[in-house]
Amino acid sequence: MRYVQAGEQQLVVLEPEHDTLRQLVQQAGFTANITKEARRVTIEVSALEPSGPLLLFDAGDPANLGWFSRCQFYVDSLSGVVLQTPLVISNCHSGNEVDRERLRISMATEVPAGFRLAGKKSLSEQVVYALLFNLLTALRDTGVALCGNAGLQPLAGAARRARPAKDRATRATKR
Repeated sequence: MRYVQAGEQQLVVLEPEHDTLRQLVQQAGFTANITKEARRVTIEVSALEPSGPLLLFDAGDPANLGWFSRCQFYVDSLSGVVLQTPLVISNCHSGNEVDRERLRISMATEVPAGFRLAGKKSLSEQVVYALLFNLLTALRDTGVALCGNAGLQPLAGAARRARPAKDRATRATKR
């Protein structure tokens, strides 16, 4: 971790190690395909032993009330941002269908120096490792709530919003 000055803004630059990320993802019960990009690291995860969809569910569906009450993470469905973290998730597709056993997780490697996690905790690589591990564990065991009704598709629970990616793209171009 280091600090850089970008004009008037000071940034924290995280430098997560790929080997550490890969081990962490495997400990959580997933396989990882890691890609380093300009200002982020992207990890495509899938369960080592597929046992159904990852527990990313629609928080607005009353049928999911039991899951919602025990969630540790909430995701904005439009942007994919895991609230109060430097993580963003997105669906993976197999053809025109959403793959219910894979997700893409992007980790910002440059964040404002004033960025704080829930509980006013400052950011470091170790904190991000713990966040990622806890998010993956929640996707496998307790569930992650998807808030909103656009963009990201739920992988578990009510399937009323789940529709082929091609249909979403067609509807977007008609507007």
